[in-house]
Amino acid sequence: MCISLRIEPALILKEDQPGANVSIPGDEQATILHDPHASFIESLGVFTRQHRAGHWSGSFAQFMEQVLSRTPQQVARSSHQYIWDMIRATCTEGGDGHFRCRLFGEDLFGIDDAIDRVVDYFKAAAAGSEIGRRLLLLLGPPSGGKSTLVILLKRGLEEYSYTDDGALYAIGGCPVRESPLHLIPHTLRATCRNTYGIDISGDICPHCRARLEDQYAGDFMQMPVERFFVSEAGRSAIGTYAPHDPATADLADLVGSVDLSKVAQYGDEGDPRAWSWSGAVYAASRGVLEMIEILKVKREFLYLLLTLTQEKNVKVSRFPLIYLDETILAHTNLAEFRRFLQESENEALLDRMVIIQVPYTLNYKEEARIYKKLISSAAPAFRDVHLDPHVLHAAAVFAILSRIQDSDDKEVELVKKVRIHANEEVDGMNRADVRRIKEKDKAPDEGLAGVSPRFVINALSNAIISSNRKSLSTMDVLLALKDGIESDARIDPKKKRKWVDYLVLTRKDFYNRWVKEDVHKALFVSFEQEAQDLLNKYLDEVEAMLDNRQIKDPITNEERRPDERFLRAVEEKIHVSESGKQSFRQEVVRKAMGAYKRGARFGLDSHLQLNDAVQHYLFEQRRDVLRLVSSAKRPDDEIRTKISAVEKRLVDEYGYDSHSAREALNYVTTLLAQE
Repeated sequence: MCISLRIEPALILKEDQPGANVSIPGDEQATILHDPHASFIESLGVFTRQHRAGHWSGSFAQFMEQVLSRTPQQVARSSHQYIWDMIRATCTEGGDGHFRCRLFGEDLFGIDDAIDRVVDYFKAAAAGSEIGRRLLLLLGPPSGGKSTLVILLKRGLEEYSYTDDGALYAIGGCPVRESPLHLIPHTLRATCRNTYGIDISGDICPHCRARLEDQYAGDFMQMPVERFFVSEAGRSAIGTYAPHDPATADLADLVGSVDLSKVAQYGDEGDPRAWSWSGAVYAASRGVLEMIEILKVKREFLYLLLTLTQEKNVKVSRFPLIYLDETILAHTNLAEFRRFLQESENEALLDRMVIIQVPYTLNYKEEARIYKKLISSAAPAFRDVHLDPHVLHAAAVFAILSRIQDSDDKEVELVKKVRIHANEEVDGMNRADVRRIKEKDKAPDEGLAGVSPRFVINALSNAIISSNRKSLSTMDVLLALKDGIESDARIDPKKKRKWVDYLVLTRKDFYNRWVKEDVHKALFVSFEQEAQDLLNKYLDEVEAMLDNRQIKDPITNEERRPDERFLRAVEEKIHVSESGKQSFRQEVVRKAMGAYKRGARFGLDSHLQLNDAVQHYLFEQRRDVLRLVSSAKRPDDEIRTKISAVEKRLVDEYGYDSHSAREALNYVTTLLAQE
């Protein structure tokens, strides 16, 4: 049996899977396909059938014959190799070298670089490099995705352990679920390597050694072996430690302590069976140990963890070294890390860590996806409120502006940076400029401070609570963000003024452009055809200009020179300079010819800059009509009909509701009156 990590509601079972022979009559199938309730119930049944994975158990002799002989490499995997195999099962590598992982794709947005570095860590560790002997520390601001990334890895491991490829086996009854291969004596491991092609690391734990001698008289071939499954709730191959008061923290939380209730039974505190194996490092054996806010723990905790990472063993009183194979994933915030850096005695600890920064995203489109995810998981009262189509993007632009490091750039440069990080074309910027801004000119701490997603969601919540409507416009949310900034006592006055300025910049350079385009398109039903006709006219005029030939007027049939005034009127809308017009026109014609050779149509989406120019030109040509339609205080029937048509189109095609459509129309009218 083999399943994917993302369970699909209508997964088709293979013939050899449990439940595969269950047939559903045609009428019932149709009902399931069209009834979401029935479909969900069926998906629960499919999930249950899939998770009836084979619970294999037997003696070590049977394990050697039935399991190890079939998949020796799979059985001998280390924790890093197991995690890497799980990640590979959910990822595909693109031509650009980036991994596209279903495991992360639905929950983490805009931190692809950090995810790539985490994936590279496991790839290198699984290959046996020294990186596998380092603790992985995720470092970043609050609400940046560190915890979510670890949670997704843990959920992925749980799902993977139910597949054939993810099968895990342990000595039955072992408190650390150690590999059955530890039972093979050291003197026979070279023969095992020659026979199965695998290397065996580690020794049998004190608990199993005592059982082996006491219950099986040293006959390890009779020791029980069983398949087990990764489960955080069951403390099986996933352990989690969150620090409490450092003054009272006890190492027993990690490595356990003597179980006094069993001392009387076994007669010796040094008997491993009288030890409480409830520590987090034992729960994480063969899997992952998550250390939350790791730098808040005592130094002896860190030394224990780093020794465990480096040497794969821990030492507790009365026992020899205990071998534990597990991956330690830690995360912390910037304040704790900077405090940790200031203490010189921590240099040795830092040298044994692989530190991966998980900053906030600088792509406002990806940031908006984070808000959408948070809203979709909120209470219905929050989820059911209509947001106009630019609410989340406008809030996201404000957040990105707060994360870009201060510089001597003017406001326009900040706007360019935001657009570049969103992979939008920017006037006067070639690929080298974009690469320089994204990489070379990026400040070291860029994305590690600023507005968090939680701050924005809190502002949205306050806007919903304070409004009696089930609808919010972008201006409602920008005002709510302003109120959130001004009422937050944690923000110093200088930063408050700067963030309010970012709200103004968001409205002026982003929202105004978006809403004007929406209203313009909604007002003119034939906008796209008008725009395409205008694009064709521009191409005809440019070709004639470059070829130095006349154009025949379609009405008078008279030949005339190309209309330079028209060409410049279009080009100036996107700030094409007089000196740069020739190269711009040549580029447009080159792209048009390329489309013609491919048999493709050169349309509005073929050249983004020219598309913007055409839209702005049309908008200028029609602004008087827009003023007339939207500003009449007592509209007659004709104007009222036009206003209703505009509002309806905004609702039907552009994601508005009736309230936000009226707000958008009134807002654009105000903008035009100010111009």
